[in-house]
Amino acid sequence: MRRPLIAIALLSVVATSLQAQPAQPAFDHRDFDSLLNIHVRAGLVHYDAFANAPAFRRYLDRLDAFDPSALSRTEQLAFWINAYNAYTIALIVAHDERVSIRNINRTLGLSLKGPWRERLVRVGGKRYSLDDVEHRIIRPIFREPRVHFALVCAALGCPPLRSEAYRGDLLDAQLDDQARHFLLMTPMSNRVDASARRVVLSPIFDWFREDFGGSPDAIGRFVARYFPPGSERSLLESGRFVLTFSEYDWRLNAQRK
Repeated sequence: MRRPLIAIALLSVVATSLQAQPAQPAFDHRDFDSLLNIHVRAGLVHYDAFANAPAFRRYLDRLDAFDPSALSRTEQLAFWINAYNAYTIALIVAHDERVSIRNINRTLGLSLKGPWRERLVRVGGKRYSLDDVEHRIIRPIFREPRVHFALVCAALGCPPLRSEAYRGDLLDAQLDDQARHFLLMTPMSNRVDASARRVVLSPIFDWFREDFGGSPDAIGRFVARYFPPGSERSLLESGRFVLTFSEYDWRLNAQRK
């Protein structure tokens, strides 16, 4: 499970890097963009194709060789989102897992280290875990709640993986599109029953409720901005609803043969 962590030293280093150097041109995500376009359909991933693609290995090598600290803030966020998603795919590929990401690093039924603590992420010659990237860099540095609709943990309960890489110049529109799609087009995870005054949301809104304002009222107002005018949006804006959370589907987001 993706969960919050605190690392003041790493947070300070990364935060300082945002202002340390003049902004440089955007990192080239074209290899990853092409792979996503070809091998991701409706959010489902062809993991075997990624495993066999030289362009995927080349992209990971380029992430390892690149220091993103000189990028603009927006390009940095796009960079780290892409790195998280790419290395999540790499994790599944490395362990040849095709059932659930939660099976990775599980011994005798116990997840002692778990998939998110494995330090397989390599950026700028440094090693990170997926937890490091999400909870020690992306969330505390950028404070952008919409990243929860862009970071995909290889499960069907996640927001669907986008069939394109994130780009700094398109990031705001991409994050809005991800949020809107997840909230309006995945009724197994998110649904609003205006007549019953009941709102059911993904556990993401429970696990990271502070990122969405903390209270059910604040969460409702956040979600409301993605609904068209009508009874559902009015209910969300009112705060007068019962909020519950759906069951998270941890099955792998893999294309089925």
